[in-house]
Amino acid sequence: MISLAYHADLKEVQRDCALADALAHAAGSEAGVAGPFDRLGWWVALQEECAVAPILAVARQGDQLAALPLAHGDNALTGLANWYTFRLRALLTPGADAPALLKALARELKHRGSRLTLSHIPEEQIHLLADAFRAAGWAVRATPCDINHWLDVAGRSYADYLAARPGPLRTTLKRKAKKVACEIHRQLSDAIWADYEAIYAASWKGEEGSMPFLHRFAREEAQAGRLRLGIARAEGKPVAAQLWTVEAGTAFIHKLAYIEEAKPLSPGTSLSAALFQTVIDEDKVRFIDFGTGDDPYKRDWMEQQRHRWQLQAIDPRAVSQWGALGRMLASTLVARLKR
Repeated sequence: MISLAYHADLKEVQRDCALADALAHAAGSEAGVAGPFDRLGWWVALQEECAVAPILAVARQGDQLAALPLAHGDNALTGLANWYTFRLRALLTPGADAPALLKALARELKHRGSRLTLSHIPEEQIHLLADAFRAAGWAVRATPCDINHWLDVAGRSYADYLAARPGPLRTTLKRKAKKVACEIHRQLSDAIWADYEAIYAASWKGEEGSMPFLHRFAREEAQAGRLRLGIARAEGKPVAAQLWTVEAGTAFIHKLAYIEEAKPLSPGTSLSAALFQTVIDEDKVRFIDFGTGDDPYKRDWMEQQRHRWQLQAIDPRAVSQWGALGRMLASTLVARLKR
């Protein structure tokens, strides 16, 4: 017997110890799988700092659980995510009957909305989710939507890893590394965060999506021992910053920026090198995840890449969605003809 529940109050979920523990167990601790985007704390921060309206869908069968972190979007359900989220996935307890649980969730979701869009789904889950929604009677389209660059450290030391980097990158490090001083902070002080914000304010990136969200995330990660916040200084002045976290054998590169006037010093390159050395030689991570976006510079540091996927699902019974359904079917046909 599968039971279904929806939770809009994530603080209430945190207070439900049994459910919170089950979700944490489903998020897993296997290297390369667990990450901040699967945690209740991340979702609560999205709700409170970024005005995301959550609807956590949970299917349970005995001790087995499947959960989809969703949110109310514009006339549709979306993933419980924002611009800081690398990856969105269903949470499954080990041994769970994933197809049955997810099909039950997908069938019930028709009572919550007639259109759903999930973005940045990992390759290992896209077929599972697409099949579950199709089996529940949704019209489904799955397409690549982004690139994730990542690194399998494969037991190497930082010296071995650096030796395999492109020649121009190694040359830049030799020429510029001594021009800046790099600090790696595992704890967060008001002064360090002020430096971080000052760098972003003076960088080419302009206004940050939600600095309160990012500050909260960095503070919570520091309290949990997962923060690696890098600051590069030139003559004492902060000129580059990078926010990384380390969890379950993976280092996540969340945000980076440098002051435009310091570009000739290549402070970002030197700071990246310092952080790579820290997570490889000290934290002994197995993987490094450079988030989303196919920026050319990421290829200098990363060796692997994979697609992130978007799942579009429409309830064909909903008259209000027939126009969107027609456009989706037309796009699917065009894609097939191109192939």
